[in-house]
Amino acid sequence: MPAKPATAVILAAGMGTRLRESHTGMPKGFLCLGEQPIVVESIARLRKAGINNILIVTGHLSEFYEELAAGDAAINTVHNPQYAESGSMYSLWCARERIEGPFLLLESDIIYEQRALAVLLEGQAEAVLLSGPTHAGDEVYVETEGDAANTRLYAMSKDADALGAEPAGELVGISRISPELFRYMIDYAAMEFHQGNLRVDYETDALVHAGRQLPISCPVVHDLLWGEIDDPAHLARVREQIYPQLIAAAN
Repeated sequence: MPAKPATAVILAAGMGTRLRESHTGMPKGFLCLGEQPIVVESIARLRKAGINNILIVTGHLSEFYEELAAGDAAINTVHNPQYAESGSMYSLWCARERIEGPFLLLESDIIYEQRALAVLLEGQAEAVLLSGPTHAGDEVYVETEGDAANTRLYAMSKDADALGAEPAGELVGISRISPELFRYMIDYAAMEFHQGNLRVDYETDALVHAGRQLPISCPVVHDLLWGEIDDPAHLARVREQIYPQLIAAAN
């Protein structure tokens, strides 16, 4: 069995422009559906899974995360100074010298149930978590190749019809990254950045490129409770439908 990650990297640099009216003056990770911000709830789930080292990549309104880290020795931050002009892979690039060994990679604006982490931690060294259909809007569909017992990442797109096969599932936004996979992602990013392109996504660009070199498994949890919060419709969905089910399932 590959070594289990003891670190999680949370990408939290985005400006959240599609949700500004719903969270004026705070980053998306500090939206509260319950008593605590969703990023604090995510960190609690990570710790429950045995992940005790948390690195948050900040950008927009970074002071919120810096204050959070100041009160917890296990949380550290690294800043993406070009958050307004760059993509998610540039944020991960900014953290490259602070990451050692395997890690879980998450986004700050998702809510999810505990078993999402368990599936990744008990699985392959390189993995991208998928769910069944959510009909949430703005989904990222994932195409895989291989047989049912050994599928690997092949392509991703927000347009399911652009894929070469029926989607295997939807991207959740939680991945397990090995040192080898991270090197492939960093090498690809360096090439793009050298050409002046900072708007590189870690998933649809870097992971898909790396998947051509290294098998990346795609476990699917068809009935996974989760949600991403990118716009007011997403926020309403997770607040009214998903979060109450998460609370009920945890009790």
